[in-house]
Amino acid sequence: MALYRFRVTFEDYDDVMREIDIKSNQNFEDLHKAIHQSTGYNPEFPSSFYISNDQWIKGEEITYLPNQKRIDRGVSLMEKVKLSSFIDDPHQKFYYTFNFDRPYDFHVELMKIILDETKGVVYPTVIKSVGEAPRQIIAGVVPTILPPTDDDFDFLNEMAFSPEDAEDFSEVTDTGEHDEQEEKVADDEEEDEFGNEFSDDEGFEDDSKGHDDY
Repeated sequence: MALYRFRVTFEDYDDVMREIDIKSNQNFEDLHKAIHQSTGYNPEFPSSFYISNDQWIKGEEITYLPNQKRIDRGVSLMEKVKLSSFIDDPHQKFYYTFNFDRPYDFHVELMKIILDETKGVVYPTVIKSVGEAPRQIIAGVVPTILPPTDDDFDFLNEMAFSPEDAEDFSEVTDTGEHDEQEEKVADDEEEDEFGNEFSDDEGFEDDSKGHDDY
């Protein structure tokens, strides 16, 4: 039995790649599930392969868990279509969209045809994996936010201080030494001011004594 070796890449994540070997008589649903065995995603979401040209332009659609619109259009089901039915090119390409609600788009390209399968291997099988797939996003599922731990204790936040309060907080905790020094300098200046003023009055007092004869 011949094998197809497909290279699967995310359209928006160039550093993530998988290579999958699959039998030529297996179907598109087998390939769909093999891709998500390699990404760690739950495969049970509506998805489609599209026959593609070298520019990744979508052609005929092959779908999984179709909505009513696709059913009415008579779109082929993955479980009923063998891969060999659409391999017309030694580098056949498929554009693949997983989970229409929160889609990830993939490029799936046939890399080579292997004439003999390896005994003991269960196909499809992932033979090469590069990069970590992005986290699967499921519509309607809100991520859990855990409360802060003791290690996350933030004094200013706990005391309801905003960043603008930080300067005021530093003033409250000031030792006051700087203010005492400023007050002492101010007192000295005031003493000098009045000292100079009254020193001029000494002459006035002496003059008044000279007028006792009047």
